[in-house]
Amino acid sequence: MSFWEYANPVKFMTTSQKVLPWIGGLAALCLATGLIWGFFFTPEDYRQGSTVKIFYLHVPAAMMAINAWAMMLVTSLVWIIRRHHVSALAAKAAAPVGVTFTLIALVTGAIWGQPMWGTWWAWDPRLTSFLILFLFYLGYMALWAAIENPDTAADLTSVLCLVGSVFAILSRYAVNFWNQGLHQGASLSMDKQENVADVFWYPALVAIAGFVLLFVALVLLRTQTEIRRRRLHALEMRERMG
Repeated sequence: MSFWEYANPVKFMTTSQKVLPWIGGLAALCLATGLIWGFFFTPEDYRQGSTVKIFYLHVPAAMMAINAWAMMLVTSLVWIIRRHHVSALAAKAAAPVGVTFTLIALVTGAIWGQPMWGTWWAWDPRLTSFLILFLFYLGYMALWAAIENPDTAADLTSVLCLVGSVFAILSRYAVNFWNQGLHQGASLSMDKQENVADVFWYPALVAIAGFVLLFVALVLLRTQTEIRRRRLHALEMRERMG
């Protein structure tokens, strides 16, 4: 069985309909477990108090904001190289999910940062690059909506996705690139000196798994919707011509 079989809309629809309930169920289980565990059964931080618990929303959302764009980059490249329509529609489907995660990361970051930094916003390298990534998401979706021909829209949005990937990388590695700014380094790290304590680490991993599964479930569901919308558009065009 070849991976490229799933570029066929019929194959994709059949397979995704089978796995979607399982992925959605696991997402709900992991999210409920991770967030309840993190918010209600972990201690307060000795410096940040109870505000540290927003970590369980902020960090997974920020990770998925960047990884959603990475997924869009891969599927956009597949469209450019192989011209598989499902890949272009998957990128389109992921954008509203990614922008929602980015917005959650920005809002929760402001809520977390205000008591720590004394301000809701600072033009910190990572915060600024995240804001620009958010604007790229909005521009990507606006470009899809502005162009009637779906293939032309897929071409132009794929190029925009390539450009926006620079800011996705900056968002991920801004703290490493610039040793300045208010934002802390990575909260989840293989380095024991930087990584959070195990009491926070384990529920965070469960919450992150929930966010990943939620993203997959939403993208599958939205891609199915986009495939149906494309079929409807094709039927409408045939009726106009015929």
